[in-house]
Amino acid sequence: MFCELGPDARDLLGVIAFFPQGVNENNLGWLFPALSNRMNIFDKLCTLSLTYRSSGFVMMLAPLRSYLCPKDPRSSPLLRTIKGHYFARLSVLINPGQPGFEEGRWIASEDMNVEHLLDVFTTIDPNSGGVWTICARFMQHLYWHKGRLVILGPKIEGLPDDHPSKPECLTQLSLLFDRVGNRTEGKQILLHILKLWRERGDDFRVADTLMLICNVGRMLGLHEEGIQQAREALEIFKRLNNISGQAQCLELLAWSLRGDNQLDAAKEAASRAIDLLSGDRDQFQVCRCHRVLGKIWYSKGETEKAIDHFETALKIASPARWHDQLSRNHYELADLLFKEGRFDEAHTSIERAKSHAAIDDPYYLACATQLQARFWYGQGKFEEAKSEALGAADVFERFGAAKDLEECRALLRDIEEKWES
Repeated sequence: MFCELGPDARDLLGVIAFFPQGVNENNLGWLFPALSNRMNIFDKLCTLSLTYRSSGFVMMLAPLRSYLCPKDPRSSPLLRTIKGHYFARLSVLINPGQPGFEEGRWIASEDMNVEHLLDVFTTIDPNSGGVWTICARFMQHLYWHKGRLVILGPKIEGLPDDHPSKPECLTQLSLLFDRVGNRTEGKQILLHILKLWRERGDDFRVADTLMLICNVGRMLGLHEEGIQQAREALEIFKRLNNISGQAQCLELLAWSLRGDNQLDAAKEAASRAIDLLSGDRDQFQVCRCHRVLGKIWYSKGETEKAIDHFETALKIASPARWHDQLSRNHYELADLLFKEGRFDEAHTSIERAKSHAAIDDPYYLACATQLQARFWYGQGKFEEAKSEALGAADVFERFGAAKDLEECRALLRDIEEKWES
């Protein structure tokens, strides 16, 4: 029966053995377009017990994987072709609101396979064309659709500073650190990237990196520093006549000014950003600006105006299915409503925040879970509060989010004390 499958069957087994997840049955069309009888082959490989099906993947037991996996992946023509298909899919830049963003969600189920592919080929063929560029694209896909760290970090940091792809790879790595809450590590990487771009004389990249440092810094409470970085980046983008860059700088400036309690200046900066993006320009950025305006108005004691801005952000994000913005705005709305004593509405918002974060943002799901724990604690439901807080603490610990973990443990201590009393 195996011989009847044709000359490609042995090579196909090698491909299945190579990937830790096996092969996704939903992707057989673009992975194996040249195999006309691919479904028949996969069915018979399972019949022969050489493979098995699990959760939508065709997989292989460890002893067979060890035996059938190509000793040199470059020696398998089919595996090289598969590599090309993966690289082609990853080569696309993805950003919310732009074509192809939703299609990029495929990475959420294939991330382990892609990471293994890149780990192998950056080891055995580190100078092959485009492998490091694809590495950066992979991390960008993860940032938006899965939000986790990668095993490729030490390899990226070990690249020579003059390597053409090092700054871009480091940038995407820093964003992943930020995504999982490890902002101190992310900032250190960004400071090194800024040095590399200044040495290379790339003003656009300098400004872009300054914005990233500002964003991480404000989360660390470094508001005065962030104000200076945002203003320096803004001047560069003005010189380059880059409207989108100016709007992003103004949004970040608004966040830093709010953190420094310069509320009127913060409101003006966010409003200027929205004015720059009038019409249909970059609605994702407009959505972000409404979120910061919501925070600013609440800091000014204007609860209803704050709610209006959060709801406007939700209206923009909902049809586009920007789950990160949906989860963040529902989170902010829940926090506000709880502080205002509107408990039923707050619980509805926090559940919505959790549902959107659960799709591809485990770190923010933990943040929402921690907020839920605070709600239960405030209402004297200590058993429920402890359960939620323990779940959040576990995620923060796995992600290395030290500040969040410390706050969560403090909440757990408060819960225990109240519960025992």
